Amino acid sequence: MHAHSPPPPYSKPFNFLRWIEANAHALKPPVGNRQLWKNTDLIVTVVGGPNQRTDFHDDPHEEYFFQMKGNAYLLIWENASYSRVDLREGDTYLLPPHLRHSPQRPEPGSVCLVIERARSHGAIDGFEWYCARCAQRVHRIDVQLKDIVADLPRAYEAFYASPDTVRRCGHCGAVHPGRDTAAWLGELAQRPG
Repeated sequence: MHAHSPPPPYSKPFNFLRWIEANAHALKPPVGNRQLWKNTDLIVTVVGGPNQRTDFHDDPHEEYFFQMKGNAYLLIWENASYSRVDLREGDTYLLPPHLRHSPQRPEPGSVCLVIERARSHGAIDGFEWYCARCAQRVHRIDVQLKDIVADLPRAYEAFYASPDTVRRCGHCGAVHPGRDTAAWLGELAQRPG
């Protein structure tokens, strides 16, 4: 077994902290995450920072977060309003199903353990983009998630490569900046309240 590859399912116990050290190269941009096991009932992923995004995930199941190192936060969208859940080093959080969330990991070297249920056939994940100005949904992509590491970049790229007509808010007319996280977060910070 190579130190940088995932352990086989149902292997003997292994030192998780040494695994994180051996996979540190994958826990920063452009990848940012590494899944521990494949083809199991749980999707166990380690996510590193810096990593920020403009999409909101609609997970049909709960998600468990353990912020192991550094700090991060989840932007929450609910009822056309934004809020924030801070994840400080050592914090743990269980996210309810279908609560739209956008993980923000601005700190280099931060590490979070995220555990989700594997998706059964027909369980659909949604990836949504919202207007930073008026908080209305701009676009949604539904995905039958099979490989969290491979499927997510394809979903994001489909939106980022779309024309302005797809990224234009039907409510206020603002054009979503796509992959430009700094522009989107900057505009969001200017919202009153």
